Formats: sequence, C-alpha cells, structure tokens
Amino acid sequence: MLRPQDTAFRETKNLDGLWNFRVDHEGVGRQQRWFAAPLTDARAMAVPASVNGITTDGDVRDFVGEMYYQRVVRIPRGWTGQRITLYLESATHGGTVWVGETEVVAHRGGYLPFEADLTPHVTPGEEARITICVDTTLSYQTIPPGEVVTTATGRKKQLYWHDFYNFTGIHRSVWLAATPATYVDDVTVITGFAGTTGSVRYDIAISGPAATTDARLTLRDEEGRVVAEGRGVTGELSILGVTLWRPGAAYLYDLQVELLSGGRAVDEYRIKVGVRTVRIDGIRFLINDEPFYFTGFGMHEDHVTVGKQHNDALMLRDFELIEWIHANSFRTSHYPYSENVMDYADRVGIVVIAETPAVGLHLRNGGGSVAGQGKETFSPETVNDATREVHAQVIRDLIARDKNHPCVVIWSIANEPESGTEAAERYLAPLLEVARSADPSRPVGFVNDMSCPYGTDRVTRHADLVMINRYFGWYLQTGDLAAAERVFVHELEGWSTENKPIIVTEYGADAFPGLHELPANPWSEEYEVEYLRMNHAVFDRFEAVVGEQMWNFADFATKGDIVRVGGNKKGAFTRDRQPKAAAHYLRERWAGKNE
Repeated sequence: MLRPQDTAFRETKNLDGLWNFRVDHEGVGRQQRWFAAPLTDARAMAVPASVNGITTDGDVRDFVGEMYYQRVVRIPRGWTGQRITLYLESATHGGTVWVGETEVVAHRGGYLPFEADLTPHVTPGEEARITICVDTTLSYQTIPPGEVVTTATGRKKQLYWHDFYNFTGIHRSVWLAATPATYVDDVTVITGFAGTTGSVRYDIAISGPAATTDARLTLRDEEGRVVAEGRGVTGELSILGVTLWRPGAAYLYDLQVELLSGGRAVDEYRIKVGVRTVRIDGIRFLINDEPFYFTGFGMHEDHVTVGKQHNDALMLRDFELIEWIHANSFRTSHYPYSENVMDYADRVGIVVIAETPAVGLHLRNGGGSVAGQGKETFSPETVNDATREVHAQVIRDLIARDKNHPCVVIWSIANEPESGTEAAERYLAPLLEVARSADPSRPVGFVNDMSCPYGTDRVTRHADLVMINRYFGWYLQTGDLAAAERVFVHELEGWSTENKPIIVTEYGADAFPGLHELPANPWSEEYEVEYLRMNHAVFDRFEAVVGEQMWNFADFATKGDIVRVGGNKKGAFTRDRQPKAAAHYLRERWAGKNE
C-alpha cells in the first residue's frame, strides 16, 4: 500500500476540513445504523485533529467508545474506469469506514495508515456519503494496551500505562485517490555504495486484473538529470559519482517507476531515494561506514488545541528548533509519526529511530506518574499470544510504510516493556525477528526500562544494540546528583561489556518554566541543567555510548493527576516551543559534538 500521490496516471482529492461528528455515548450507533443516513444531532469536528483538545465537554474529552465522522463528497467525474480508494493516514485507535450503507474496511491500531477500495460502491461524477467510526478503546489485545473499567458512578474509564495523554480522533489527513485498475502497489528500495558508485536495489509489486510484470525505472539527481535507468520489477541501478545522503547533508534522488503494458506506460509512481548505508561494528554505529553519535530527543506529536494533529507549520517550527539546538536525531516516541514528518526528515538530513506504538507493556511498573496495575504483564488474561500477533502486524505495517526513508536508521519494536522475565523474553524475542525479517537492512532493538537494569534484563541480548531510558537524579536519587552519577556509571560499566552500541534514549528532569532557584532544587530550570551536565559527564566516560536523546524535546500533555501539574515538564522547550535554560545549554554542548 503506497501513499496516494498525483502523477500522470494518478490523482488525489484531499478531504480535510469540517466533518459532521457525533459521539456514541450510549453505544447504539451500529445497532441504529447511524452510517445509513445523515448523522442527526451532529456537531462540527475538524479533520485532522484530536477531539480531546477541541471540546470543552469533559464527557467528550474523556469519552471511551466509538465516535462517528461523516461527510458527503463528490467523486471526480474524470475517475471513470479508475480504481478509487479512501486513504486514512491514521485513526486512533481504530476505524471502520462505510460508503452509504456498505462497510468497506475495518482497521485496528492508531498512528498507521489504512485504505478502503471504494470502486464498486461509488460512481464518478456523483456524490457519496462517507462515514468513519473511530474507536477510542484500548484493551490487552491492542497496541498500546489498556483496560476499560467502570467507575462507581457507572461511567466507563480508559486505563492506560503510557505517560502521555491518550489523544483520540482522526489525527492526519484523509484522501480520495484514483489509480489505474492495474497499478504499482508497492516499491522497496535498499541502497548501498562502493567507492564513488552507488547502488539502488529495487523490488516492485503490481496489483490489478491485467497480467503485466513490465516496469521501467528512471533515477534522476536533484538537478533533474537522468543518472540511471532500469527495466523489470526487480533489479539494481548503479549511480556513477554518487552523492550520499548524510546526516545534516541530505541528498535525494528521484525514482520514477512506470508500469508498462505493451511497451506503453499505464501507471507511474515516484519516491525520493537517499543513498546511504547503516550498520553496527562492535560498539560503533556507522552511517556510510562513518561513526555516528546521536544527539537529540525523544519527541511527541503534541500541541495545544490540535493535540496529535499533523500540521506542516508546527512541524517546520519543530525542525527549526532541532536545527537551532544542533540536534541531529530524534526517536518517534512512542508511535509512528506523520508521513510528512518522515519526508521532511529525509529532506533535511535528520536521523530517526522509528518506534511502534508498543508502550505500556509493563503492568507492574507503569511509567512516570502512571501507576502500575499489580498484574502480570504477560499472561492468558492480559498481554498474550493474540496481542503478540497484533504487535507483529504493527511492526510489519510500520516497516512497510517507512522502509524507503533514508532518515530511518533503527527500528524500535517497543518502549520500556517488561524485559526481565522469561515471559517477556518469549514475547519480545520473536518480535525482534519479525522486524529483522521485514527489513534486514537496519538494526533492530527496543528501549529498556530502568526497572530492568543490566544483569536482570533478558531481551537486550536478542537486540542489535542497547537502548536505555534512565532517570538517576530524578525518579531515583532525587536531588542527589553525586549519588546518581555513581549509580549510573556502575550500570553503564555493565552494559559496556555487551560489545554493542549504547544509546541513552531517555534522560531528563522536569523543570517548571520560569522557576529559578540557587542552589538548584528539583523542578527549577537550574536543576534541569545541572542534571543534564551530570548525565553528560557519565556518557563521556564510555566509548560504547554512541548517543544521547534527552527526554523530551518539549513539554507535553499527560492525563490529569496530582504529580503532573499541567503535563510533563521535562522539555528543553515549553509546550509552545520556547526555550528553557536547558535548551541553551544543550545548544552549546551539541554544537561541539557535531562539529
């Protein structure tokens, strides 16, 4: 499944805007067939946007269940004879689509795209009523997991074990798209180089009724000059005098794929290709055979009002700040980001650790202010074999979507799962193999939680590298940075014996913007800076540490409780993207690191 685009043979129609919207408080929408007629008692809702950040009604903000979006669209009359699809970039945490009274697709899982084939159900030139039901619920068999409980007042409440707000809705764009009946269904590229000659291995998948396996490929440089040509659905292109895609110095070729029938083009798809290699050599992480040191952040798609909505202007602001602070990377914590974000990271040369939505797989621990549930994480009644199948499909879907992005250098299959038990090993080790099978060209790992330190963790030995989240001096040894430093050094001494690269994917302390104290106390901006200095002194002692990604890029929303006052305040920037003292300190450090 390829993202819709406009070419000589394809056309798209964007459906963003105001849709009719209704929350199914009583759970009767399917029985009463709300999709079969215009929605009654409907209000306007923005697409894309998080419902929770827009409403002033607490019963809507915290709603658990199904929400209905609906609008009437006109199918372009020029699409006669074409395959017509509806493409949703995400619906959190699941979506069902009807055209008129006909259900055309159902999908579970937020943050990743899905499409519906509308061809038998619509007529070019005529109107069609599109209804999308978004299911907000999480269970032990979803990724991320959760549990719905009933309160003493009879109200449904969603429990979840990730320490960020559970925004729901249609967060990214919705598209109508037209392709030829026989079409390019998928493109896979793997790049390499030897000396000054680059290589692009390709594999083209074709779908549709016509029996053709003929394709023509044309690769152009950034000036539009043809640098390589190929024929057939599999093969390899060679680029003489290749310009490599490098961190901070991106270079993108344009690959034109034409599907041929009788020697004549009948479909076309284009992708951007960055030629680069990624591999691990002992404790070194190599991009283009050169050691790379990660500087940057764990981030969130999180903004005031729009929640997790993708917005190009807000994205550009974030990337401007990444450049200003001299960061070279980020992790998509803790879910796949918008495809627009990945495209832009390719364009500007920012390195990405791409992560699945598998966060909260640690029921006894919780995370941050999230209380553990005191239950076994992996059991027939909680996270089980059915969950693992869902998790495996999410891994495949993530890799299928993002495999061609040169910015992606690591696949992370989970954030802070339980990893110190035999049950955890049985669950997670096969999933690392799922990722390797889906993409043998990139390292695979997961992010280790501080409750499973070196010596107790059973899963990292199955990973290609070590990724750890540590908060010594904040959640542990709070306010005692000298003690925190000793403990952290001791643990990294252990991890360093694994002969694998180590990336500290989270370390951070909350700082309330504008709170200043001397001597520094927790929650002050001064303490956040001193905390960071201590951590960096520890990292610099270990050759195996090849990266530091502070938690977090910016303050972000969490569920309301007495610990998180107005959300998580670990950002280098405030939620409205203004710098704290920590940002100025990081800018100075990372300028030196990335010279």
